[in-house]
Amino acid sequence: MSHSVFALLFAVAAFGSVAHAADPQPYRVDIASVGNSEMDSTLKATSDLESLRKAAPVSPFGLIARARSDIDRLTTALQSFGYYQCVVAIKINGTMVTNAALGDALTAFAKGTDARVAVSFTLGPLYHLRHVEVDGDLPEAVRGILGLHDGDPAVASAVLAGGGRMLTALQEQGYAFAKVDPPVAYEAADAPVLDLRFHVVTGPKVNFGQIHIQGLQRVHESLLRGRLPLHTGDPYSASAIERARHDMLGLGVFNQVSLQIGTAVDDTGGVPITFKVRERLRHTIAVTAAYSSDLGGSGGVTWSDRNVFGSAQQLTLAASIINVGGSDSTGVGYDTSAKYLIPDFGRRDQSLQFAVGAIKQSLQAYDQTARTTSVTLTRKLSSVWTASVGGATSGEQIIQENTTRFYTLFALPMNVIYDSTDLNSPLADPRHGIRGSVGVTPTVALGHPNATFIIIQVKIAGYFDLNHLIDIEPGRTVLAARAFAGVAEGAGEFSLPPDQRFYAGGSGTIRGYQYQSVGPKFVPDGLPTGGTAISAGSLELRQRFGNSWGAAMFVDAGQVSASLKAVPDEFRVGVGVGLRYFTPIGPIRVDVAVPTQRSSGNDAFEIYIGLGQAF
Repeated sequence: MSHSVFALLFAVAAFGSVAHAADPQPYRVDIASVGNSEMDSTLKATSDLESLRKAAPVSPFGLIARARSDIDRLTTALQSFGYYQCVVAIKINGTMVTNAALGDALTAFAKGTDARVAVSFTLGPLYHLRHVEVDGDLPEAVRGILGLHDGDPAVASAVLAGGGRMLTALQEQGYAFAKVDPPVAYEAADAPVLDLRFHVVTGPKVNFGQIHIQGLQRVHESLLRGRLPLHTGDPYSASAIERARHDMLGLGVFNQVSLQIGTAVDDTGGVPITFKVRERLRHTIAVTAAYSSDLGGSGGVTWSDRNVFGSAQQLTLAASIINVGGSDSTGVGYDTSAKYLIPDFGRRDQSLQFAVGAIKQSLQAYDQTARTTSVTLTRKLSSVWTASVGGATSGEQIIQENTTRFYTLFALPMNVIYDSTDLNSPLADPRHGIRGSVGVTPTVALGHPNATFIIIQVKIAGYFDLNHLIDIEPGRTVLAARAFAGVAEGAGEFSLPPDQRFYAGGSGTIRGYQYQSVGPKFVPDGLPTGGTAISAGSLELRQRFGNSWGAAMFVDAGQVSASLKAVPDEFRVGVGVGLRYFTPIGPIRVDVAVPTQRSSGNDAFEIYIGLGQAF
């Protein structure tokens, strides 16, 4: 009996000891700086001790194993920067992780108390390149592309990038089967230097062979053949293949385009190329919603057919309810449209769009009911430049100051657009580049009174990643700025139909002021008149936090008057802050802005909620 009791007590004690040892061991990590921000960031990102500290709790013995593993990982990272005699030392509570007694010490450590992990480095000498040789028969145009020179630091990423550049250059010269082996490094015995040797096999210079397209279902192959920027018999070029792949994706009918490049020449004597495509769903339905305290809420649905007749023709039907509540709206309205787009109209990179629409909106400035039609020819001039010209008509009824007028408008809008942000969607978050446009719209308005005028508008927005000025990851801190100017020439303020005049205030111009509230006003009711000129600008600092959240601080300013000359009495400034939640289709935006100059008709603050950045 006594033996059984002692056995039970022993088992309980042993189980308790094991359970205690298996409890997660919280810890803190201090990774010493090596005096180089790039290296410090790489070491921190490489360390499992740092990256897994919260995500993957470990037992005391697991912590020791993780630390020992980090020694090899961090050593490799330092060697990649050219420090091949470096030493990584990791201590837990002042004891080296290589000490066999550390496990017992940690097991006996007070439960729930953070262990202190200290990581330090002895860099040793920085290795440099002594000789760089290329073994192989290279074309003269490729010899200098390696970009590695005697005396350069022996940084692994630079060495590997040099080999990659050489391979790319050979492929651009038509050597589709070229091979550049990983370099072999020889360490000198008497100095911290390395000798590098690249072995290169160029292979034959070839052309494009047969070009195949696989996976088509509804899309006509003739459409893609007509757009391909490469043809059988053309000199082989890797960049030309990638441009063709990117161009196919740009049609909007594929969600995937992959490549298969032949490993030997075909019957034509060239390299066969196969594009493997996967078509997107033909029909889509999208639901939209937005809210601002001045214009109220809006919600709508959009139905699209991406490929009506097999040549990427697009039909889009949209309907929205607008002005639901809001301090600047006086009734619920609607906005509907139907658009039909024909790509490659007459030539490549040229499209023709037909559109019809109907809108009703009840605003403080005026009430409008209109029916519109338009046709627009758009040509892509380059990767950043686009131009369009078209014709538009509008039949509308406008009530302003209790007076109802009917207008028929005929317009010839012409636009030139520049966009270097490298984004596929206007809702995506721009981090660099410039967006700009110049629009000129000659218009004839038949109504009371008749008028002939030209509206000129210039818009520009720039995005500046501040990682070049401060030590921060790219895309985390962005300064955005925009400017807008417009003028109507050929007609006076009251000769223009009210919807053709300029107004400011609201999310598109000066946040903090109610929609259309900035500018001339009728006397005595103080309702917006609209003007013949507008100038406005914004400055916004955007900061991301973690993976999904961000914030913004902004200031907007501008005026509406009879000319573009500065009129201090008409100039208004709004300031505010915003919250962002980033989704795969763009950031959800919530902005709160206040006017710096209160006037009748304006609230103490305005709220704006929508999808995508303000500009």
